[in-house]
Amino acid sequence: MHNKIGADYSAVGIQFSVGLSALGESPEQMKVALSTNVNTFTQCSEFIAEKKVWVGACASELIQDVPLSLKQSDSRNLRFALTALQRIESNIREYTAQFSKVRLGVVLGTSTSGIADNEVILKQHFRHNEDVEVIHKKQEMGSLAKDLQQYLGWEGPAYTISTACSSSAKAMAAGQRLINAGLVDAVLVGGVDTLCQLTLNGFNCLESLSHDICQPCGKNRDGINIGEAAALFLISKDQAPVMFLAAGESMDAWHISAPHPEGKGAAEAMQKALDMANLKASDIGYLNMHGTSTVQNDAMEIKAVRKVFENIDVPLSSTKHKTGHCLGAAGAIEAYICQHILLDQSWLPLHHSGVLDPELDDQNYVLNTNLDKPIQYVMSNSFAFGGSNISIILGTSFK
Repeated sequence: MHNKIGADYSAVGIQFSVGLSALGESPEQMKVALSTNVNTFTQCSEFIAEKKVWVGACASELIQDVPLSLKQSDSRNLRFALTALQRIESNIREYTAQFSKVRLGVVLGTSTSGIADNEVILKQHFRHNEDVEVIHKKQEMGSLAKDLQQYLGWEGPAYTISTACSSSAKAMAAGQRLINAGLVDAVLVGGVDTLCQLTLNGFNCLESLSHDICQPCGKNRDGINIGEAAALFLISKDQAPVMFLAAGESMDAWHISAPHPEGKGAAEAMQKALDMANLKASDIGYLNMHGTSTVQNDAMEIKAVRKVFENIDVPLSSTKHKTGHCLGAAGAIEAYICQHILLDQSWLPLHHSGVLDPELDDQNYVLNTNLDKPIQYVMSNSFAFGGSNISIILGTSFK
């Protein structure tokens, strides 16, 4: 595989990566979770009053202390991010020692930041309790990237993207652009989002939470399960076993929370990614769907797939019935899944085993986990509120 994919764009290599979620702490645990019918969800009652909900909670033990310089930002979200980062920190520091600190960037995605740690305090604040102090830095969107930049001691560009469900996939695309623009030599990209009352109650008010474990494209689908994840990647212009090839982005601006019913923006994002990577739809060996399990989202995504992959039987599945919808971290954790599919070359993530919607069952859903022939390219979709869409493509060279 050649790094150059267009006049102005080059693929970037994923040098190191980590993913923590309901799928476990290692690629091996993730593979088992995604290729069997094991339940990865937890039923919780602490998020919504008088209601139990299934969530994709991460069981990893998080670090208990953050550096003194980050105390003002201390939150479970930050501790989650640092826990993930520390898994690959020594590799990152060794690799980036060759670069100037001003040439090292951080671009991350989140939608909740540290709001969970302020929720109780904010309730007291709004009840006019003057004895409580709300530390806003905990929940500022920009804090995530700036805090990890400070932790690493880097001095290049650092910013956080918050476009709901597409945040972290967009962070990966932004990192590639920084490298292609010659502004940095390496970038830490990805996303972190944690479970909190704000998002669960918000989706509950929208009547979008599933009463059980979600079934993307299922006949009886009734909504999403919320999850949490931290997935980080160090990317650079150097070759790597898996390359971040391309990203296609579009904006529906159709409705504040609903996608365009015909999937126009989704189809545009997928086609732009293919065009940027100089690939045909038939080159894609697996498609990781956005696949939220809401009635409208699944229907429009399949319409988009039919348009882009017309007469092409691409294997596809949604992994959100295993991770939950990880919001600002969804794109990153699903990219992490796709990266390890390419590295392993022996399996694909199972779609759920429930009954499919007869209006959507004309696709090649992954119902047999075994990968019978090697694949070189995978696509992953992330479609957010407001129609802030992105499709990314990862690729590998056969050994």
